[in-house]
Amino acid sequence: MPDLKTERTLFLLAVQFLTRLPVPRDLEFSDDLLIRATKYYPLVGCLVGLIGAVTLWIAGQWLPPVVAVLLSLAATLFATGAFHEDGLADAADGLGGGMTRDRALEIMRDSRIGTYGTVTLGTALAIKVAALSAMTPATAGLALIFGHGLSRMAAVSVIATTPYARDVGAKFVAPTVTPDGYRWAQTTAFCLLIAFVLCLGFGAALAGVLACAVLAWMFRRMFVRKLGGYTGDCLGGTQQLSELGIYLGVLAWL
Repeated sequence: MPDLKTERTLFLLAVQFLTRLPVPRDLEFSDDLLIRATKYYPLVGCLVGLIGAVTLWIAGQWLPPVVAVLLSLAATLFATGAFHEDGLADAADGLGGGMTRDRALEIMRDSRIGTYGTVTLGTALAIKVAALSAMTPATAGLALIFGHGLSRMAAVSVIATTPYARDVGAKFVAPTVTPDGYRWAQTTAFCLLIAFVLCLGFGAALAGVLACAVLAWMFRRMFVRKLGGYTGDCLGGTQQLSELGIYLGVLAWL
């Protein structure tokens, strides 16, 4: 039987790492616990998506659909501190502007956003708003929940199957997932897929997952070829593009 107190700690650590949502101040912390908390990333993604879906539903009672979608996007950005969006922008700057591996990694360390990052992030956010605005409010809300949850699973899969690109010092622990944690995350994602099919139908779920997988695969191939592995920014980019793939796939099927 799992230790419920430990599992609660792991879930809250995942919430603390991936979002800006409040957690208890006396939360136990260690590198080992943070690694084990990776298994809850898809579930935390669902929580973020739920925040967006609830905001969309409330705003949609009084405001036009596109405004409601923009407010739901703002809610998820506020909840996460634009954590993953920052990763996508930095990854785009590094991969687009770095002619060599070392130069790409150096650019990705820079906190400033460049042309590639600005264009990529702006385009991704615009497509998200356009896609969600074209759906019915109920479909858009469900897409938000499944999109955020499954896209975090895509990032966990990169962690589990791809080497880390940077040199790891004694005081730094690279993002890692344990075999048991990876299986737990896969189980969570499988449950999400079942719910996806039940809520939106087999065709929409299949189209969303395929588009998610294609974008994630293309992006992974790009950064592995340039860097020889992944960085934290690459994980943020994977999440963002996978989420976008869910929305585009669902919209294409409808």
